[in-house]
Amino acid sequence: MTEGGGRTLVVLRHAKAAQNPALADEDRPLTGRGRRDAAAAGQWLRGAGLIPDLVLCSPARRTRETWQQVSDALARRDGTAVEFDPRLYPGSATGLLGVVRESAAEAGVVLLVGHNPASHQLVYDLTGECDSFPTAALAAISLPGGWVDAAPGAGTLARFWSPRG
Repeated sequence: MTEGGGRTLVVLRHAKAAQNPALADEDRPLTGRGRRDAAAAGQWLRGAGLIPDLVLCSPARRTRETWQQVSDALARRDGTAVEFDPRLYPGSATGLLGVVRESAAEAGVVLLVGHNPASHQLVYDLTGECDSFPTAALAAISLPGGWVDAAPGAGTLARFWSPRG
């Protein structure tokens, strides 16, 4: 939990996925670069001390594989709560915010693993910042109060990370 009882929402766009017209969009796997970038995102989270209490993840293959790489890099073995929520695929920024607002009150750090353009729009809606949101980018957003209080303009972009700098 952040100071003053606030929360931290970490929005992670899935890592680079294969372009394969033979596969349904939700079945596209990560590329080698995607796996490396997702692992680097997990290492960055660990170094920043942003260890999620709850993970909200799209059920698409590329988001599940992104979370797996992040989880391995975090070396979490204690059963972090993970919810694969179909509302996150493909999702809208408003829909993503609704899912975040339903998060368990005791979760101080929530990691949302999703897709663009909804993930980028959510970060922008909450903070008024964020020019671009490439694959495997992370935005850590400080939110006052509880999850139910999350609303457009209520957050502060505390940290941003991208594998390409």
